[in-house]
Amino acid sequence: MSQRSLIVFGLVLAIAVPGATQEEPLALTGATILTVTQGTIENGTVLIHDGKLAALGANVSVPDGARVIDVNGRFVMPGIIDAHSHIALGREINEMTSPLTPQVNMADALVLDDLAIYRALAGGVTATKLMHGSANVIGGVNITVKLNRASTIEGMRIADARPQIKMALGENPMRLYGSKNLSPATRPAEFALMRQIFFDAQAYTAKWKSYEDKVEKGEEAKPPKRDLKLDTLAAVLAGEIAIDCHAYVAQEILTLLRVVDEFNLPLVAISHGLDAYKVRDKIAGRGISLLTHTDWWGYKWEAYDSIPYGPEMLMRAGINTAIVSDSGDVMRRLNREVAKLQSYSELSDDEALAMITINAARALEVEHRTGSLEVGKDADIAVFENHPLSGTAKCVLTLVDGEVLFDAAHPDNSMVR
Repeated sequence: MSQRSLIVFGLVLAIAVPGATQEEPLALTGATILTVTQGTIENGTVLIHDGKLAALGANVSVPDGARVIDVNGRFVMPGIIDAHSHIALGREINEMTSPLTPQVNMADALVLDDLAIYRALAGGVTATKLMHGSANVIGGVNITVKLNRASTIEGMRIADARPQIKMALGENPMRLYGSKNLSPATRPAEFALMRQIFFDAQAYTAKWKSYEDKVEKGEEAKPPKRDLKLDTLAAVLAGEIAIDCHAYVAQEILTLLRVVDEFNLPLVAISHGLDAYKVRDKIAGRGISLLTHTDWWGYKWEAYDSIPYGPEMLMRAGINTAIVSDSGDVMRRLNREVAKLQSYSELSDDEALAMITINAARALEVEHRTGSLEVGKDADIAVFENHPLSGTAKCVLTLVDGEVLFDAAHPDNSMVR
């Protein structure tokens, strides 16, 4: 065991190598455990084996030979999940050459050693969705990742997370292309472009189906010409790729829902949605998550009607609601973002924390793996010195798949792969 793999936490010695494969059980002992979905456990132990949560409770037996980290007096919670981020993509966030660029894939831009990954870990963030920007009506395919600091893109990608494509409505595409005297310069033009390309994708799908049927029958057939844009949108129509749509204004959200129904599109999330509280009854019951903010207001006209009561109103309407960063800086303190909501609402601690853990996991369709502390789930964990919703909250330890990747006591060691 190398010297750099020694981490001293309090008075107890623990062995942890960032990024290494866990070989023996690891126990976090003496903590207040905030499971988010199954209540709070005082003076509890979290037992981790093979990157999974093997046991947690007040009376967990720690097996002989297990590594032990004493977190007495600390608060252990699920790793924070940011369902809307643009970190680790360099400058390759917006393909601003056309309002329709579904052929772009953000996995091709992932910067594996971006320092923002380490900074996110220092805030207790363990997973995120890395997204194309909002310049285009249809942007690129996003990538959902663990911040495990793997050395390959596939090593970071959450393999069983359905891909999501970024779509965007409103001011951003209108301003960009309208300033060039190009379409879209208005909201109706945005929806016209959207409808046309999905009609094209339907026709493209039908051509390929006809070709495949002929091949299956043994008939001679020439395959249609491949089109990367329409390949991607055919996958959307088939439900293989879901949609996250940037939308602020209530009227455009309602029109978006009409287009979704016209084409039976798999819309799983609306990003920002600062006006969504006005039409929450129309969104509820459709399986759509709202990826929104706490008190963002007034930075453009689309945000003028934003209110800090919105997230709770959406949640009380039965809509899965998550607070997201859209910022590498805000990403490091999402726990404080949801703490602010409690000043404007009646959210319980579990309800507030859910907005940056299990609700975000549901929006990314990975709740079976992460987002809460439950036996069998991935050991994605953030340890805070004080309660994560307190004004003195400080992340002191972050684990992804059971591996310590940030340790506030030894930050230099945490940065070693």
